[in-house]
Amino acid sequence: MRIVVAAKWDAGLTIVIVGGGHAAGQAAASLRQEGYDETIVVVGDEPHLPYQRPPLSKEYLAGEQGLERIHLRPQKFYADRDIEVRSGVRVSAIDRARNTVICDDDTTLAYDRLLLATGSRPRRLDVPGCDLAGVCLLRTIADADSIRDKLKAGAKLVIVGGGYIGLEVASVAVQHGLDVTVLEMEERILARVTTPAMSAFYHRLHTGKGVTIRTGARAAAFAGNGRLAEVRCDDGTSVPADLAVVGVGIVPNVELAEEAGLACDNGIVVDERAGTADERIYAAGDCTNHPNPLLGRRLRLESVPNAMEQSRVAAANMAGGERTYASVPWFWSDQYDLKLQMVGFSTDAEHEVVRGDPDEEAFATFHFRGDTLIAADAVNRPREFMVARQLVGRTVDASRLADPTTDLKSLLSG
Repeated sequence: MRIVVAAKWDAGLTIVIVGGGHAAGQAAASLRQEGYDETIVVVGDEPHLPYQRPPLSKEYLAGEQGLERIHLRPQKFYADRDIEVRSGVRVSAIDRARNTVICDDDTTLAYDRLLLATGSRPRRLDVPGCDLAGVCLLRTIADADSIRDKLKAGAKLVIVGGGYIGLEVASVAVQHGLDVTVLEMEERILARVTTPAMSAFYHRLHTGKGVTIRTGARAAAFAGNGRLAEVRCDDGTSVPADLAVVGVGIVPNVELAEEAGLACDNGIVVDERAGTADERIYAAGDCTNHPNPLLGRRLRLESVPNAMEQSRVAAANMAGGERTYASVPWFWSDQYDLKLQMVGFSTDAEHEVVRGDPDEEAFATFHFRGDTLIAADAVNRPREFMVARQLVGRTVDASRLADPTTDLKSLLSG
């Protein structure tokens, strides 16, 4: 199915946006907010309006949220603002010499400015049996629909990868009555993104809910007669499985940019304005490798806030403005009735203090380098998280942060 929200095609400038996620949808809306009144065309290869991906492993997968709720904006929004959305159309090539994109429906679109918001895709686990029925990836609405149809009470689910996606799926599945096992090749879950203490907290949380977690366990093969029956590990053990969800990271979609001769290095290389080396082409979201002056290094972030803010910057600059992107990264994850909110990178810290009680499942951990707060992780503590976002990068008295009687607003004013 293809969705086409028609727009006016008057003579004048045209901005083409390639993508169908947060960055693409936000860029189109931001262009109109910036006062850009020429032609905007959004081209996405999925048969949907631009949509949110986080609910796919949470509320949407659990059946608590319908399709219309995960659309960034309804069809009427684009029609009212003369934004053309071509869903179910794949851009197959960029012709930089002619300033055009070639689509798989045999159309060619000319652009004055082009935004690549191509996102990313799940990393495949290239082992024997990876193509068996019952072995799933999760990135799209179609993926989530397929997995949700298989979440039957009593079924055996094996999740390969103990990162955010895997653990969010585990929390949904075990509450649906499935027998859930998580296989994580590292020595702890969430090893890439958080501290050992936070990993231990979430390990206890999941096992307390009935999830089996095996760390130091690498999936070596999927086995079954035409359909998945077990997951075999490299230590010779196996886990029975009716369904497997592989969540071992993502790969940025840079092929269009690479084939067009744009610089790519773990993402499409952009500057602080979201611009590439081609002055007509910008990029935003998961697919970009961008500089962060606040952290003093380049990053590629798999983050909704990054996609939204970077696309706003790109839109402002494509519309003729002059804006730069400089933001401390933040993230979140919903598992069971707990919301984990993180700002900064705790892996860069030298020491930490805790406010609240992990045993009560409501606490915040503040991470320091010297006297400077560089990151914070908050579990069911939204107030502490909001204050931490404003304090990151500042000298803070760690003992006052840890003291539950301290008025957090006094730290902001200080």
